[in-house]
Amino acid sequence: MKKSIVLCLLAALCLFEYIRTSASDQDPYLVTDYGRLHPVKVERVAKGKEERQLVDLVKEARDKGLTISIAGQRHSQGGHTYYKDGIVLDMTSYNKILEFDPAAKTIRVQAGATWEQIQNKIDPSGLAVKTMQSQNIFTVGGSVSINAHGRDIRNGSMIGTVDSFRLLTADGQIRHVSRAEQPVLFTAALGGYGLFGVITDVTLALADNETYRMSTEAVTAERYSAYFKERVLANPDVRMHIARLSVAPDSFLKDMYAINYTLDKTVSPRQYGPLKSGESFVGFKKLLFQMNRSSDWGKNAYWNLQQSVVPMQQDKRISRNNAMRSESEFMDYRQPGKNDLLQEYFIPVDEFADFVLSMKKVLSEEQLNLLNITVRFVNEDREALLSYAREDMFALVCLFHTPLSAREQAKFKEGIRRVIDAVLRHRGTYYLPYAPYPSVSQFRAAYPEQDEFFLRKEQFDPERLFMNDFYARYKGE
Repeated sequence: MKKSIVLCLLAALCLFEYIRTSASDQDPYLVTDYGRLHPVKVERVAKGKEERQLVDLVKEARDKGLTISIAGQRHSQGGHTYYKDGIVLDMTSYNKILEFDPAAKTIRVQAGATWEQIQNKIDPSGLAVKTMQSQNIFTVGGSVSINAHGRDIRNGSMIGTVDSFRLLTADGQIRHVSRAEQPVLFTAALGGYGLFGVITDVTLALADNETYRMSTEAVTAERYSAYFKERVLANPDVRMHIARLSVAPDSFLKDMYAINYTLDKTVSPRQYGPLKSGESFVGFKKLLFQMNRSSDWGKNAYWNLQQSVVPMQQDKRISRNNAMRSESEFMDYRQPGKNDLLQEYFIPVDEFADFVLSMKKVLSEEQLNLLNITVRFVNEDREALLSYAREDMFALVCLFHTPLSAREQAKFKEGIRRVIDAVLRHRGTYYLPYAPYPSVSQFRAAYPEQDEFFLRKEQFDPERLFMNDFYARYKGE
């Protein structure tokens, strides 16, 4: 009882400090993204409204020698959605559902539509999304532009679920792009970070909504690869999977727990609707996660609490659509001068344990404040030009807490680059949507296809009308 009281008091103090200092540290005349690292002045932000307006905007930019960057929810954190003195095209208002064919299991939506809109539309027809991030707040255009992935272990990355899309290119033409029509653009623009044009609408293949039985198991990092191959991947009824790797000092990068979603054909997913909306106990969860940011003691307490809550999910039934609507609002952080920043590393399945040991050494030496690691599985993807999964990979989604001052960022960058050196030694890659800490040489080593990627950029957009800071940083002039 005393321990619970102390825990609540400490968490309350952490939350008070969070609220006390939670104010904007951004210049309102500058544009930035979720990372808040590199704000810049832009010419203007234009809201996408209708197709003719988008075509006229491209013509205006071309005539005036301006650039266009394309933005959705701006959760990409590496300058992908803006460029100095250019036009930012905000596509969030270009968000209609255009066609839905339940019999064919396809849906066509404008690029600014969110996954929540799609789920709300298709759930009554017994259908579900094949692949998306673990949150449904993002736009479809943004998700396909980063070739996103999620919890599903059978459908791979986003490119595998896209039938076709339409692309407004630098010459002012709207092209229909598919595997059969414009295949060179198909594999470059999906995972192309807005550099090949404006994706106006996307046609997606859908899956059946299903009921899953959740199960949880404790495992160690050393045993995880074997466990996954033998108990998860080998069972075709396990449709989705995630794992958590401890960041608590007492079990740092050693203990794990896995959550599996196994098909249950005995009950209809309609019994586990309607779709979830919103999160519960957000304030209390924020309080606990702030403890996790603040001290080693808090990290141990938070991990122990997770371990005690996880068994409550054992044998819980959940629909596929609801399983894809995870809760993360409690992790939102807005304290000035600091931020929680994602980095993500893709490691071949058989390299997982050795990489974790290498990563543990670097993180301990650099004293980086790691808040969470979620482990997912991504199938081999040989289709996207800038593929991060050239073989079956585990994705380690890492959330770090870091100050934003120039001095602290220089130290943090050095630590992250050491982690990426370890990634490369273990035949891995890293995810490009996040803060651009990797060096140019690390980028080239992780993505040897980048030469072809930039050649295609020059082929379709020689005047570099579509620009962002990511391109300027890693291609250069």
